[in-house]
Amino acid sequence: QVHLAESGGGSVQPGGSLQLSCAASGSIERINAMGWYRQAPGRERELVATTTPRYSTTYGESAKGRFTISRDGNTVFLQMNNLRSEDTAVYYCNLNTFSARSGSRAEFWGPGTQVTVSS
Repeated sequence: QVHLAESGGGSVQPGGSLQLSCAASGSIERINAMGWYRQAPGRERELVATTTPRYSTTYGESAKGRFTISRDGNTVFLQMNNLRSEDTAVYYCNLNTFSARSGSRAEFWGPGTQVTVSS
């Protein structure tokens, strides 16, 4: 079973910074993609940033120019700078895997970590 351990959430003032981390463990044969999504109250879950095959990256429009995603093995990091009040949300780690043994793909989600940006 795959487990995603999230850390780094908290409260900051506008313009501040936070770094989120997500460490994946368990039965992972191949990582196809790993990243972060977020969901604010009353809104749909949306992409923040993700790594893709060949270590390319994709960012949501709100994250471009402010956030940076990186991965080291089974741990993904999200550096968030110049945070705004609208960044307030629960942030969820996301993992997409492929198993050559079973020939199947799978998606996993972390429990979510709260990020609050307010003055």
